[in-house]
Amino acid sequence: FAQKTSARTLAEVMPGADVFLGLSAGGVLKPAMVATMARAPIIFALANPTPEILPEEVKAVRSDAIIATGRTDYPNQVNNVLCFPYIFRGALDSGATTITSEMEIAAVHAIAELAQVEQNDVVAAAYAGVTLSFGPEYLIPKPFDPRLMMKIAPAVAKAAAESGVATRPIKDLDAYREKLQSFVYASGTTMKPIFTLAKGAKNKRVAYAEGEEERILRAVQVVVDEGLARPTLIGRPAVIATRCEKFGLRLQAGRDYDVVNVEQDDRYRDYWQTYHRMNARKGITAQHAKIEMRRRLTLIGSMLLHKGEVDGMLCGTWGTTTMHLHYIDQVIGLRKGAKTYACMNGLILPGRQVMLVDTHVNYDPTAQQLAEITVMAAEEMKRFGLLPKAALLSHSSFGSSNQPSALKMRETLALLQEQAPWLEVDGEMHGDAALDAAYRTQLMPSTTLSGEANLLVMPNIDAANISYNLLKTAAGGGIAIGPVLLGAAKPVNILTPSTTVRRIVNMTALTVADANAVR
Repeated sequence: FAQKTSARTLAEVMPGADVFLGLSAGGVLKPAMVATMARAPIIFALANPTPEILPEEVKAVRSDAIIATGRTDYPNQVNNVLCFPYIFRGALDSGATTITSEMEIAAVHAIAELAQVEQNDVVAAAYAGVTLSFGPEYLIPKPFDPRLMMKIAPAVAKAAAESGVATRPIKDLDAYREKLQSFVYASGTTMKPIFTLAKGAKNKRVAYAEGEEERILRAVQVVVDEGLARPTLIGRPAVIATRCEKFGLRLQAGRDYDVVNVEQDDRYRDYWQTYHRMNARKGITAQHAKIEMRRRLTLIGSMLLHKGEVDGMLCGTWGTTTMHLHYIDQVIGLRKGAKTYACMNGLILPGRQVMLVDTHVNYDPTAQQLAEITVMAAEEMKRFGLLPKAALLSHSSFGSSNQPSALKMRETLALLQEQAPWLEVDGEMHGDAALDAAYRTQLMPSTTLSGEANLLVMPNIDAANISYNLLKTAAGGGIAIGPVLLGAAKPVNILTPSTTVRRIVNMTALTVADANAVR
C-alpha cells in the first residue's frame, strides 16, 4: 500500500481521500483533515480506547461520512467482535489446519448479507424504539444477534473445505445449521422432529389471527425463510405492508404471504351466514353474526379453517385463552371422541424437558377429564419424539392424604391404568418425587414409573398455571413451547400475550405438523 509521495504528514495526504483506516493512536485525525476528504468518506478509526477521531467530531464537519470504531458505545463496532468467535467455530468444527483468506472473506460476506436483512427480534427488543436498517449507522449486525453463529460458521466451514484445509469437511451444511440452531435456541432439539415434518409437509397454509402484530410479522419472516408454512395474515393489507417496511422485513404480499382483508372481503357474506347457521340455537342472531364476523379476528381465522381455505390457525397474542376458545369452539369444535379441551405447555429446563397440563382451560377438572387430558397430552408428546412418563401431582404422597384433590388424582390413576395401559404413569405424588427417580423409589418401591417424569399432570388450573409461569421465569429462562391446544377438531393453537417470536415460529411448525398428521 505504500506509495512514493512528497507528503510527510497526515494532513498532507488526506485531501480527496475516500477512506481513512486507522489503528494508531487516539486523536491523530483532526476535523479539519476530515473536511478535505472526498464525498461520503469512509472513516474506520479503530484505535482503542480512544479512536483517531470521535464520531461526533466527524459529524460536526462531514454529515455524509460513514464512521466505524472499535468501541461498543458507538454504532458500527468493526473490530473482531463478530469475526473472532464465529470464524473459530467454523474452523474448529471442520477441523481446519489453518485459517485461509477464503475463510476470512466468507465470514465478511456472511456478515454483510446479515446486515442487509431485517432486525432479529432479540436485537429489536434491545434497541426498542430505534429502527435499525442497513446504512451509515448500521453497517454490521449487532454482536448479540442470535443468527450470527448460524450464518457465519457454516460459511467459514464451507470455505475451509473448498480451500482444502478442512480435515473434517462438513458435507451436510443444512444439518450443521440445524445443530448450531439447537445451541442458539434451547427449544431447537425438542422441536427438531416437528420442524422436519413441517418442512416436508404438503398442507401448510397457516392463518395468523393477529396478522398486524409485530411479533407475528417477525415470526412470519422466519417461517417463510425456513419454508415452514404458507402464511395467511388476517388484518388490513396497507397496515401490514407499512409495518413490514417499518421493521425492515423482506415480506411481500402475494409472493410470501396471503391477506384476509378485515375491511373488505368477498367471503364476508358467506362467512357470517355460515356462522349464524352453526350457532343460531346458541343465541347468535343474524345481526350479531354480521357484527362478530367483522371484528373478531379469531372467529375469521376459525371460519377460514372450517371452510378449508387454510390448514391451521394461530391466535392469542393478545386477549385471554377463554375468549379465543369461545370462538374456536363455536366454529371448529371438539374432535371426534374428545369431551374436553385442554392446554399443554412445554418447558426446556436445565437438564430436562417437561410438559405440564392443564395450564389454561379447565379450572377444576374431574378425574375423568384429567385422565382424558393426560392421554391427549401423552399422544402429543410422541409427536415430539418424546416417550411420555406421566406423574399425577398432589400435596399428597401415595395416599398420605384423603382430601378431595388427592382422592381425585388417585381416581385419575385408576382410570388411566384401565383406559391407557400403554402409558407409563404413577401418582399421586409430590413434585420432587416426580423429578427424582431415586427419591420416588425410596418412597414407593413398587412405583410404576421409571426414571424422571416428563409429563406433569396438575390437579387444577391454578396449580398448573402457577407452576408453569414460575418454572418458565425462574428456571427455564423463558424458553417454552406452547400452549398446545388439545382436543380441537382441526389444527388450531392459542398463544399467550407473553409469547415470543421464536415460540410463534415453533407453534407454526407444530400446527403444520398437526395438519398433516394421520389420526
